[in-house]
Amino acid sequence: MSIVKINVLNVPAEQREVLEKRFASRAGAVEGSDGFEWFELLRPLEGTDDYLVYTRWRDEESFQAWMEGPMKQAHQGGEGGSERPKPAASGSTLWSFEVVQQASPKTD
Repeated sequence: MSIVKINVLNVPAEQREVLEKRFASRAGAVEGSDGFEWFELLRPLEGTDDYLVYTRWRDEESFQAWMEGPMKQAHQGGEGGSERPKPAASGSTLWSFEVVQQASPKTD
């Protein structure tokens, strides 16, 4: 079965729009990664400032390959020595899960 990685990003209210715009304009490198299955950016509705970045992978090796390749490159400084923009999140935690059951909508 697949694995799920959830990056919990603590995002102050004044940085929410910045974070969402950055994700909207991302290069889409994750979608082309071997073993990638799904992505969702989840905005909190109440009770927390934490956004959840949900990704689903074929296996741990696929996730690690993405972390060491495309993700690492995307989070390094800009070209020509330009500085990276300040992070929108004030902190993050990575949760890992193994999918043990799943269901999809029934079709007639």
